[in-house]
Amino acid sequence: MKINNKPRRAKSILAVRAIAKNIKMIILDVDGVLTDGGIILDNEGNEYKSFHVRDGHGIKMLIHSGINVAIITGRHSKVVERRAHELGITEVFQKCLDKRVAYRKLVEQYSLEDREVAYVGDDIVDAPIMSMVGLPVAVADATEEAKGFALLVTKNRGGRGAVREVADFILKAKGLWQGMFDDYFKH
Repeated sequence: MKINNKPRRAKSILAVRAIAKNIKMIILDVDGVLTDGGIILDNEGNEYKSFHVRDGHGIKMLIHSGINVAIITGRHSKVVERRAHELGITEVFQKCLDKRVAYRKLVEQYSLEDREVAYVGDDIVDAPIMSMVGLPVAVADATEEAKGFALLVTKNRGGRGAVREVADFILKAKGLWQGMFDDYFKH
């Protein structure tokens, strides 16, 4: 994970950790964040996406720690519904032309302040929400436009462990990582 040194959003790692300490919800884009951005379609109209198991485990750790996880995506896919259900994500907004509408619903529903929300994106369509949240994150292979709005840029690419990287960062900043780690040795 690296700090974005763009002058407009530049902060020290300590300042970013302080922001992450207050995160109560993380919102994820799908294509290019939870997946590598590839979409496979077959002749029967079926859609296939590949998800990274460590990203999924990171999401489960966040939820287990009391941090809400939501998905906002511009496309609609049954595969996304299935994956969200497997991971325990109950807030899924698909086919969002203006992702800010879904974002505002979530913030209101959960009585959150913008500073208590993290968003992980990869493209220009994510920039409006990234400009609103307390912790905007871009994956390593995001567009330069998305990276320009991010406080953090992951080392890992979308669909290749980037979400896990963000989950670990937030859990560590909140002081929840060690307890989570220790729990694995109790069972």
